[in-house]
Amino acid sequence: MMKVVLKLDFHDEKSRQKVMKTASGISGVESVAMDKDQKLTVTGDIDPVKAVRKLRKLCHTDIVSVGPAKQPEKKKEEPKKEEPKKEQPKEVIVTYPNVYQYHPSVPRYYAPIPDSYTYGRTIEEDPTGCIIC
Repeated sequence: MMKVVLKLDFHDEKSRQKVMKTASGISGVESVAMDKDQKLTVTGDIDPVKAVRKLRKLCHTDIVSVGPAKQPEKKKEEPKKEEPKKEQPKEVIVTYPNVYQYHPSVPRYYAPIPDSYTYGRTIEEDPTGCIIC
């Protein structure tokens, strides 16, 4: 069992999801965790070099630390005094309008294709043209 901490450099949520999917798909991985400062912690029976090789295809990746995974120690739980529960403020979810909307540069209709017979002809070249003398 190894614990590998990697420093990643990605810019958007889609890249983050791809990194998490790729990291969890590596053989031998038991858990994957991401910090807010873009540090990825991978634990399991893995080779750190192979993990970095796969993740570098998606974004810039550096190895921060490699070491054995610590097993959680079992501690005796002492009965704690119950404290009065404080009401926590409710989470407020703010949604923003979609700024990036799809605006096609091509019009929704196709302009008529000019006819090769009438396009680019002058009165002198066209014998059937109407000329008032």
